[in-house]
Amino acid sequence: MPRFVIHEHHATHLHYDLRLEKGGVLKCFAIPKGISTEKGKKRLAIQTEDHELFWLNFEGTIKEGYGKGIMKIYDKGQYGIKKWEDDKIIINFYGDKIRGEYVLVKLKSSKDKFYNKVNKKNEWIIYKL
Repeated sequence: MPRFVIHEHHATHLHYDLRLEKGGVLKCFAIPKGISTEKGKKRLAIQTEDHELFWLNFEGTIKEGYGKGIMKIYDKGQYGIKKWEDDKIIINFYGDKIRGEYVLVKLKSSKDKFYNKVNKKNEWIIYKL
Protein backbone atom coordinates (compact mmCIF):
# COMPACT_ATOMS: atom_id res chain seq x y z
CA MET A 1 0.00 0.00 0.00
CA PRO A 2 1.20 3.54 -0.68
CA ARG A 3 2.21 5.76 2.22
CA PHE A 4 1.13 9.22 3.34
CA VAL A 5 2.34 11.85 5.76
CA ILE A 6 0.71 14.98 7.14
CA HIS A 7 3.13 17.65 8.30
CA GLU A 8 2.23 20.37 10.76
CA HIS A 9 4.11 23.23 9.12
CA HIS A 10 4.88 26.34 11.15
CA ALA A 11 5.86 28.65 8.30
CA THR A 12 4.61 32.22 7.73
CA HIS A 13 1.19 30.83 8.73
CA LEU A 14 0.48 27.51 10.41
CA HIS A 15 -0.88 25.00 7.91
CA TYR A 16 -0.78 21.28 7.23
CA ASP A 17 0.86 19.55 4.27
CA LEU A 18 -0.71 16.33 3.02
CA ARG A 19 1.73 14.18 1.02
CA LEU A 20 0.51 11.09 -0.85
CA GLU A 21 2.95 8.57 -2.33
CA LYS A 22 2.10 7.90 -5.98
CA GLY A 23 4.28 7.06 -8.98
CA GLY A 24 7.58 7.37 -7.10
CA VAL A 25 6.88 10.89 -5.78
CA LEU A 26 4.70 12.57 -3.19
CA LYS A 27 1.62 14.38 -4.48
CA CYS A 28 1.25 17.35 -2.14
CA PHE A 29 -1.54 19.55 -0.84
CA ALA A 30 -1.32 22.47 1.60
CA ILE A 31 -4.34 22.46 3.89
CA PRO A 32 -4.60 25.76 5.80
CA LYS A 33 -6.92 24.48 8.56
CA GLY A 34 -5.88 20.81 8.57
CA ILE A 35 -7.90 17.74 7.67
CA SER A 36 -11.15 17.39 9.59
CA THR A 37 -12.02 14.07 11.21
CA GLU A 38 -15.70 15.08 11.17
CA LYS A 39 -17.74 13.58 8.32
CA GLY A 40 -18.68 16.07 5.62
CA LYS A 41 -16.70 19.00 7.06
CA LYS A 42 -15.00 20.52 4.03
CA ARG A 43 -11.55 22.06 4.07
CA LEU A 44 -9.59 23.87 1.39
CA ALA A 45 -6.59 21.95 -0.02
CA ILE A 46 -4.17 23.69 -2.40
CA GLN A 47 -2.17 21.37 -4.63
CA THR A 48 1.53 22.18 -4.61
CA GLU A 49 4.53 20.75 -6.43
CA ASP A 50 5.46 17.07 -6.12
CA HIS A 51 8.08 16.24 -3.49
CA GLU A 52 10.67 13.48 -3.19
CA LEU A 53 9.93 10.45 -0.99
CA PHE A 54 12.49 11.81 1.49
CA TRP A 55 9.73 13.99 2.95
CA LEU A 56 7.80 10.95 4.26
CA ASN A 57 9.97 10.93 7.39
CA PHE A 58 11.17 14.54 7.56
CA GLU A 59 10.87 16.54 10.75
CA GLY A 60 12.93 19.60 11.44
CA THR A 61 13.55 23.20 10.55
CA ILE A 62 13.67 24.57 7.03
CA LYS A 63 16.05 27.48 7.46
CA GLU A 64 15.77 29.35 4.16
CA GLY A 65 13.48 30.13 1.27
CA TYR A 66 10.00 28.91 0.45
CA GLY A 67 8.48 26.97 3.34
CA LYS A 68 10.91 28.35 5.91
CA GLY A 69 9.89 27.19 9.38
CA ILE A 70 9.41 24.15 11.60
CA MET A 71 7.85 20.93 10.29
CA LYS A 72 6.56 18.18 12.55
CA ILE A 73 4.86 14.95 11.54
CA TYR A 74 1.22 15.22 12.58
CA ASP A 75 0.26 11.78 11.23
CA LYS A 76 1.52 9.16 8.83
CA GLY A 77 0.62 5.70 7.64
CA GLN A 78 -0.69 3.99 4.55
CA TYR A 79 -3.65 4.67 2.32
CA GLY A 80 -5.72 2.78 -0.21
CA ILE A 81 -6.82 4.27 -3.50
CA LYS A 82 -10.49 3.83 -4.40
CA LYS A 83 -10.44 6.35 -7.29
CA TRP A 84 -7.73 8.67 -8.65
CA GLU A 85 -8.80 10.96 -11.48
CA ASP A 86 -7.61 14.41 -12.57
CA ASP A 87 -10.37 16.17 -10.63
CA LYS A 88 -11.43 13.64 -7.97
CA ILE A 89 -9.50 11.40 -5.58
CA ILE A 90 -11.12 8.99 -3.14
CA ILE A 91 -8.83 7.28 -0.64
CA ASN A 92 -8.91 5.40 2.65
CA PHE A 93 -6.42 6.62 5.26
CA TYR A 94 -4.92 4.18 7.75
CA GLY A 95 -3.09 6.53 10.10
CA ASP A 96 -3.05 7.00 13.85
CA LYS A 97 -5.12 10.20 13.76
CA ILE A 98 -6.59 10.29 10.26
CA ARG A 99 -8.56 7.16 9.41
CA GLY A 100 -11.37 6.37 7.03
CA GLU A 101 -12.56 7.31 3.57
CA TYR A 102 -11.85 10.83 2.28
CA VAL A 103 -12.46 12.60 -0.99
CA LEU A 104 -10.49 15.37 -2.67
CA VAL A 105 -12.45 17.27 -5.34
CA LYS A 106 -10.81 19.85 -7.57
CA LEU A 107 -12.63 23.16 -7.77
CA LYS A 108 -13.54 24.38 -11.23
CA SER A 109 -11.66 27.36 -12.66
CA SER A 110 -13.56 30.60 -12.34
CA LYS A 111 -13.22 34.09 -13.74
CA ASP A 112 -11.98 36.74 -11.39
CA LYS A 113 -14.65 39.46 -11.59
CA PHE A 114 -12.20 42.29 -10.97
CA TYR A 115 -9.41 41.29 -13.37
CA ASN A 116 -11.57 39.17 -15.71
CA LYS A 117 -8.90 36.46 -15.72
CA VAL A 118 -9.28 32.75 -15.12
CA ASN A 119 -8.26 31.68 -11.63
CA LYS A 120 -5.86 28.80 -12.30
CA LYS A 121 -4.98 27.98 -8.72
CA ASN A 122 -4.96 24.30 -7.94
CA GLU A 123 -7.68 24.51 -5.32
CA TRP A 124 -9.38 21.39 -4.05
CA ILE A 125 -11.78 20.54 -1.22
CA ILE A 126 -11.06 17.62 1.11
CA TYR A 127 -13.58 15.98 3.42
CA LYS A 128 -14.37 12.70 5.16
CA LEU A 129 -17.15 10.57 3.70
